[in-house]
Amino acid sequence: MPPGMAPLTLFTTLARDERLFRKFFQGSLLDDGHLTVRQREIVIDRTTARCGSEYEWSIHVAVFGARANLTDEQVRSLAHGSADDACWDEEERVLIQLCDELHERVGVTDEMWRRLRARFGDGAILELLMLAGFYRTVSYLTNVLQLPLEPNVKGFPNNP
Repeated sequence: MPPGMAPLTLFTTLARDERLFRKFFQGSLLDDGHLTVRQREIVIDRTTARCGSEYEWSIHVAVFGARANLTDEQVRSLAHGSADDACWDEEERVLIQLCDELHERVGVTDEMWRRLRARFGDGAILELLMLAGFYRTVSYLTNVLQLPLEPNVKGFPNNP
């Protein structure tokens, strides 16, 4: 956790079982990988929003939103909008559409695969898929456990 920030409720909940806690952190993709912080956060925020995980979405927007240079309009779009919103460039639209297809189909169309291959290398594509899958799992945990929002974070913005 950043200095001065208490451990998250999700972490203290998982820490009840040391093995599960270690396994959870071994699956983390919040390191310097094939994606920029912005690409990573767009995928995490869209995936958790689509899964209805206000807890995890709010943590990522609060902790990483500024580092990812997400505007208020983009934050609202990730929660309630679409890839067609004017605030996104073409690559970001692909990321959002990827998350939407994975959420709806648990797979991707041939067209999405072509669009991914045109913009990202093999390692980045695998990381995108793993990232979306990991945060779908995190969303299951936070939703089923009904974790309350952490102090000093804002939940989903009102749907415009």
